[in-house]
Amino acid sequence: MVALKSRHRAYSLLCAAYQNRIPFTAHITIGGDIAHFHPSADGAALGATSHTDFRLLGELVRRMNGGGVYLNVGSAVVLPELFLKAVTLVRNLGYELTDITTANFDFIQSYRPVTNVVRRPTAGGAGRGYSITGHHELSIPLLAAELICGSEKD
Repeated sequence: MVALKSRHRAYSLLCAAYQNRIPFTAHITIGGDIAHFHPSADGAALGATSHTDFRLLGELVRRMNGGGVYLNVGSAVVLPELFLKAVTLVRNLGYELTDITTANFDFIQSYRPVTNVVRRPTAGGAGRGYSITGHHELSIPLLAAELICGSEKD
């Protein structure tokens, strides 16, 4: 593996994912960030890398069959749409996608994440979807603690 030389790699989620061989995707909305208006911004490169990341997301969703988990944390539009499109792509290509768990974590439960993350992908017995409403700084550490420590069963 190539050594990362980023000056701030110790603070980078992307670098940590790379070093630990964890897939990482970034899905941009071209024109949605001020950096896209810079004269050196390369729209073709942005589009090509976004397309590559969507293909990777599709493969990760395909691998969810039989027990995968997808968490949407705070994205009300872009990620719920991309996730549903990836689910649709996988199923349209003939792959089974069952026994999945999805969850939407947000301060308020909006139509798109509830529909595209919680309900549609798990419909018809394909899995379970959850809507978790609350502050991320509380709900995500609580989820992590549950996963690490487990709950006491009587």
